[in-house]
Amino acid sequence: MQQQILVVGSLAYDDVETPFERRKAVLGGAASYFALAARLYAPVRLCGVVGDDFVQSDLERLASRGIDMAGVERRPGRSFRWLGRYNYELNTAETINTDLGVFADWQPEVPSSFRDSDTVFLANIHPRIQLRTLEQVRSPRVAAVDTMNYWIERERDALIQVISRVQIVTVNEAEARQLCKTHSTVRAGREILKLGPRAVVIKRGEYGAVLFTKDRVFWAPAYPLEEIRDPTGAGDSFAGGLMGELSRTDDIDDAALCRAVLNGTVCASYAVEDFSVEGIDRADPAAIDRRVRELERLVTA
Repeated sequence: MQQQILVVGSLAYDDVETPFERRKAVLGGAASYFALAARLYAPVRLCGVVGDDFVQSDLERLASRGIDMAGVERRPGRSFRWLGRYNYELNTAETINTDLGVFADWQPEVPSSFRDSDTVFLANIHPRIQLRTLEQVRSPRVAAVDTMNYWIERERDALIQVISRVQIVTVNEAEARQLCKTHSTVRAGREILKLGPRAVVIKRGEYGAVLFTKDRVFWAPAYPLEEIRDPTGAGDSFAGGLMGELSRTDDIDDAALCRAVLNGTVCASYAVEDFSVEGIDRADPAAIDRRVRELERLVTA
């Protein structure tokens, strides 16, 4: 039986500014990027919320890629909006404004048809909502959580509770350091493992990603690109490739986790090649496999 991937997170509109170009009100949100990457591996189910300003054709676009949108609610009000700016390094966004809109007080109800999902990704939302969502899924084979500095600072206890309930944690370098109160990402990775997950992946932007397990440390460099247009959504596309690859793996051992990190890295490479979801939306399984093989050659002696 084919695995089913559930993602719970944001559908949004982004205003993105880089030193080279600016785009306004483009489709974004963690769930959008994750779903478009993960659907390259297995069927995806999406839970999210949008306002009455969300364009129906954008929802239909996701549905046309085979993503099950039965968990998306439409409510009166404004959809999640984000305004961010990048400097020439294109590595970290400066958030200018965040308008949560209807996302602010959303309490997701996982449809009954989604509750048998094997693979679950809890995108960056309030940890208590992540925990409540996880409790609605009967017995996921693997669950992962992502977070951000805001929740680490304000909802630390709830976040640690979520971390103790999942198999995989994905965070960026700054978040890992903040969570563990250390300058060392290696120490942070090992400290997060002590909280209970099977694996920790620390995302390092243009420097790739590092996987920590009890018995293994594995570093994957970023896929080499000549041009990066928009880094927004790279981390969520990475998670989509990571969880997508794991959804088709019988045993989630260290070797499978390493392969999943390579797939996540490749999905992120497609995401950054264009604005909004255009880059990851253009990818196909054959293209992903080709870049994974190229990346394997870079990390193998």
